[in-house]
Amino acid sequence: MKLSKIDPKYIAKSNPRIGLITLASDFRIEKDFNNVINGKDIDLYCNRIHCYNPLTNETLKKMADDITNVTKDILPDQKLDCVAYGCTSGTIAAGYNSIFEKVNAAKPNTKVTTPITAAIKALKKLNINKISIFTPYTNEINNSVVEYFKNENFEINELSYFDIPSDLDIGKVDDKYLFDVLSRINLNDSDALFVSCTALPVLSLINDLENKLGKFVVSSNQALIWDSLNQINSNINVVGYGKLFNY
Repeated sequence: MKLSKIDPKYIAKSNPRIGLITLASDFRIEKDFNNVINGKDIDLYCNRIHCYNPLTNETLKKMADDITNVTKDILPDQKLDCVAYGCTSGTIAAGYNSIFEKVNAAKPNTKVTTPITAAIKALKKLNINKISIFTPYTNEINNSVVEYFKNENFEINELSYFDIPSDLDIGKVDDKYLFDVLSRINLNDSDALFVSCTALPVLSLINDLENKLGKFVVSSNQALIWDSLNQINSNINVVGYGKLFNY
């Protein structure tokens, strides 16, 4: 048998790489990312982090202890351009700086975005000051969300919520029912509606919600994807997922 050794030729440049850390129990966030970037020259790599139910500030903070190891296992020893930590309330509980440090312990010099910090950026970009908030959370977590926004100098006019303690159950909310609930929120005294939680199936509803409500609607996943694209300096045209992508 004749053996022929052929030298490989490697690609000179890769697409921008987004690493996504998603809760082990999240049904939604990967779908939302893939729906937005499908067919674009962007590569998404995911890993899941252990989630503790019921959701409390303490269990959400504990979850963040695994961030470095989870990040390390996304394309080991390879560079990521941005890491998106896919938990809104988890970021509030652990703190953005702690999450940033844990990601960069595994992937030095990597940009980091989270749903809540991305939402703050988005709302400020839209010149929004007065907001209404919708969450699926319990009161303990709701209070943390409200305080976070107040500390960023937002005026909260209303909070509506489902009071669901398990992330698994949040992901099972019927999207048609969710649209009906959100479309009935009175935004007369608010400039925008913020819908919290990466597990809620809201991204595909935003266009119709904005048309019906006549106000901006920003969601956790929408803001996280928007900021991830900004972090990698992407100029892709995104349509069908809300006005935020025009800014």
